[in-house]
Amino acid sequence: MLNYLNSIYPVRYTAMGLCVMGLLLSLFSVVAFHTGALAGLVFLCLVGLGIYDLQQTKKSVLRNYPVIGHMRYMLEYVRPEIRQYFIEADNEANPFSRAQRALVYQRAKGDIDKRPFGTQLDVLAEGYEWINHSVAPTEVATHDFRITIGLDSQTGLPATSSSCTQPYDASIFSISAMSFGALSANAILALNQGAQRGHFAHDTGEGSISVHHKVHGGDLVWEIGSGYFGCRNDDGSFNAERFAVNASNPQVKMIELKLSQGAKPGHGGVLPGPKVSAEIAEARGVPEGVDCVSPSSHSAFSTPVEMMQFIARLRELSGGKPTGFKLCIGHPWEWFAMVKAMQSTGITPDFIVVDGAEGGTGAAPLEFTDHVGAPLQEGLQLVHNTLRGVGLRSRIKLGCAGKVVSAFDIARMMALGADWCNSARGFMFALGCLQAQSCHTGHCPTGVTTQDPVRQQALIVPDKAERVLQFHQNTLKALKEMVQAAGLRHPGEITAHHIVRRVNETGVKLLVTILPPLAIDALLDRDISSLPNVYKFYWPRASAESFTLQIE
Repeated sequence: MLNYLNSIYPVRYTAMGLCVMGLLLSLFSVVAFHTGALAGLVFLCLVGLGIYDLQQTKKSVLRNYPVIGHMRYMLEYVRPEIRQYFIEADNEANPFSRAQRALVYQRAKGDIDKRPFGTQLDVLAEGYEWINHSVAPTEVATHDFRITIGLDSQTGLPATSSSCTQPYDASIFSISAMSFGALSANAILALNQGAQRGHFAHDTGEGSISVHHKVHGGDLVWEIGSGYFGCRNDDGSFNAERFAVNASNPQVKMIELKLSQGAKPGHGGVLPGPKVSAEIAEARGVPEGVDCVSPSSHSAFSTPVEMMQFIARLRELSGGKPTGFKLCIGHPWEWFAMVKAMQSTGITPDFIVVDGAEGGTGAAPLEFTDHVGAPLQEGLQLVHNTLRGVGLRSRIKLGCAGKVVSAFDIARMMALGADWCNSARGFMFALGCLQAQSCHTGHCPTGVTTQDPVRQQALIVPDKAERVLQFHQNTLKALKEMVQAAGLRHPGEITAHHIVRRVNETGVKLLVTILPPLAIDALLDRDISSLPNVYKFYWPRASAESFTLQIE
C-alpha cells in the first residue's frame, strides 16, 4: 500500500507539495481576510523554484528533491566552517590544526600563548618528537638570530668562486614566497611593513616586485620563475637589462631562481586574462587582460652546467648580491647532476631553498598536492647530506619551507640541516587567514588572497603589519627559550643529536640514528658502495651535462 501511494505521489516531493498547499492557503487568506500577501509571495517563489528544479537538467538531486534539495548544497557550502568551528579536534591537522592556528593568532596579537594543565599531545604515539634539554641551560642575549648569506661559514670570507660582494645578514625566520596576485595588495603591504620593522626578509614569489612591495621598504628576496616576470621579453624569454634594473633596487637583498615549488612541482601555471589587472601586468611585465603563462620549465638553460652559468650571470647582473635557487626535490639524479655541475664549473650558488611537498599554494591539482614531490624532511636531508658529501656545505646556506609555524618546527628543521626557515601560511595566519581554503576562488573572507577591492578593505594594513611583526618576534623569543633550555647559544647549533622521536609505544630513537648524516667528502671517494642506496645507485649515473639519468 505504501509503495502504491509513493508511486502516485513520491514522498520526496513533500516539500514542494507543502509549498503548493501554503500558496493555496495564502491565496485563500488574501481573498477571504485580506491578509497573508507576504506569505503568499514567499510560497509563490518557492513553488516557482520547485518547478524550475523539476525542469532543469544539470542537478539530479534537485530534480528528485525539488525545493528541499537546495538544503544539501547549502549545508555542503558551510561544511568547512561547521567542521572547523564545531567538530574538528584541537590537534587534528587539516592541513593545520586548530592548536597550530591558535598559537599563531596569539603570538601575532601579543596575547598570552602559555597553556595550562599539560600537553594535549599523545606522548606515546608513534612519531611524537621532542628536543632534549640540558641540566646546564644557557643565557642568550637576544632572540634576533641571524646568519650571513654569501659568505663561507668556515672562513667568513666570500665562498670560493663566488662573486658575491653584497652578503646579506638574514633573520633565520622569514616570509616565504607568495606573489602579488595570489595575495591581495593589502596583504603584501602588511607583510612588507612587518618585515621592514622586524628586519627580516620578504620573498616576492614569482609574480615579481609590485608597487606594493616598494611602499614600506622591507628587505626583498626577488624570486625569478620560469615566466621571468619582471625581467622578460615579450616572448617570455629572459631579458638581462630589465633584470639588472630591478635587481639594482636596494630593497632587493637576494636573487632566488625558482625551479619548482612543493605544492605543484613540475606543473607551471596560468593566471587567466580577466585576473591580470593593470597592477599585476605592470609588476610582471605582461599585457593587461591576457593570460599570464608560467611554463613548467626554464628556457634560459637546459643542462645543469648551463643552470650554474645562469646563476653566475644573475649574480653578476645584480651587482654581486647573494644568488641561489629554490626547488622541491624530485628525481634524485637531477639534484646530483646540479651538484656535479657545481663541481665541474666551480660555480656554487650562495644559497639553496628546499621546498617540501607539504607546502601550500593558491591552487594546484589534488594529485600534485597529495602525491608529487618529496616532503621537506627527505628533501632537506638529501640536499644537506649531498653538499656535505662533496665538501660544499660550508659555502652554501640552506633555507627551507613547508608547514613551519612554531619554534619547534624551526628547531627541527635546523636539526636536519637548515640554516634558516621560511613560512608562508604562518604569516598568512598572522594576517588573519582563517584557513577557509577558498584562496583560488577570489572569495577569501579575510581579504588575504583576493583581488576584490571591497573584500581586501577588511585587511587593515597597519594593524596586520603589527601582527606580522609580533608573530615573527614572539616565535623567535620562544625559539630562544628552547635554545637556552638545550644548553646552546644559537639555533644553528641544534643537530639531529638533540631531537628524539618515538618509533613505537616502548621505543624512542635520536633523530641522528633515524636520519644519519653523510660524512664530509664521502662522495669524493671512489668507493661509495657503503653509502645509502640513493647515492650508490644514482650518484654515478648523474651527469653535469644533462638532467637525464645516465643508463649504462
